[in-house]
Amino acid sequence: MYGQREAGSPLHIQHFNVRGRRLLDDPSAYRSPLLEEFRSDRVRNWELKDLYGHIVEFSMDQHGSRFIQQRLETATDDERQAIFDEIMPQYALQLIQDVFGNYVIQKFLEYGTTLQKAVLVSCMQGHVLLLSLQMYGCRVVQKAVETLTPEQQSLLIRELEENVLRCVKDANGNHVIQRLLEQVEPERLTFVRFFSGHVQDLATHPYGCRVLQRCFEHLPEAHTRPLLEELQRHAIRLMQDQFGNYVIQFVLENGLEQDRLGIVAQLRGRMLQMSRHKFASNVCEKALVTADPDSRRQMIEEVMRQRQDGSSPVVTMMKDQYGNYVLQRAISVADAEQRATLIETMQPHLATLRKRTGQSRHLVAIERLLAKYSTVTEAQAASSSSETIEPVATTAIDDAPANTK
Repeated sequence: MYGQREAGSPLHIQHFNVRGRRLLDDPSAYRSPLLEEFRSDRVRNWELKDLYGHIVEFSMDQHGSRFIQQRLETATDDERQAIFDEIMPQYALQLIQDVFGNYVIQKFLEYGTTLQKAVLVSCMQGHVLLLSLQMYGCRVVQKAVETLTPEQQSLLIRELEENVLRCVKDANGNHVIQRLLEQVEPERLTFVRFFSGHVQDLATHPYGCRVLQRCFEHLPEAHTRPLLEELQRHAIRLMQDQFGNYVIQFVLENGLEQDRLGIVAQLRGRMLQMSRHKFASNVCEKALVTADPDSRRQMIEEVMRQRQDGSSPVVTMMKDQYGNYVLQRAISVADAEQRATLIETMQPHLATLRKRTGQSRHLVAIERLLAKYSTVTEAQAASSSSETIEPVATTAIDDAPANTK
């Protein structure tokens, strides 16, 4: 029985020769004479009708599949129906899961008639979950999501709903869930409710983090508000996670103001700590870029403020393999006053650090950045004293060196 198979295993994989006998080994060793002729004859002008009676075999061959795909795009209704009749229903599941056959099925989802698509859906019913977990079947399910009616989409969703978390965490299934989020009307995405209570788990998963980002990108606030509130509760943990930091960055860049402010608020008092973390430092940079002017100024002020033990966060960040990137980003987005203070604070320590660490890559980058902005500051001062009305162009945010950590 299909339900007893392992996740991702083929539902109904068999290879047949031209007479329909099952092939137990590599199908290439049992090519029919017609397929052998097709593969070797580059002169003959082949037509779809030349393949009748051999469609399944040709669909499972690399060259035969490509030929059928190309001809289906311009085929007549009768030609398409003849091809369809050889495949449906007995070989549908076999081709859906085949490395080459799945592309032929996708062409019918793209160019087939309404009735042909309905037959395909009926063949997939009862198997949508395992097809979604299969390497090639998931591609057909994704194409079906793109091409079927809303009612047919709901049939697919119904089969996945109870196992949506399993799909999200699967190397193949997560792509199906992402396509559903991108293509289906939100009110039909009944499986989203199963994400509540699992946001931290999903955000820290290599596939789950992608699905959460698609939720925030495509769903209305009514659907995402519970997820975002849950995300805020775990924000500090997620900032420091190799996958979760991407979800936090996505919200900072694309979220509503209230959500961005919530994340920035949790960074306050932790800027030095987070800037020295491999993953959280990326969040610090994104926060500096996307924050409103007041929030940005407060974050930079925190970095410049001397600690109780008399040490300077700026100097600590200059020496740190991750913090130096946050510091460079702060210089590039700071207002003129804060930038001047940062440069003034950093300049005296460059020579000392150079003696201790040598010409490290990040130290060289900092020196170049300081030289660049020192030049800009001098130019602005000269411009002001000479009452020149043309302003000096400000440097774009992306002028700071890319963080390659």
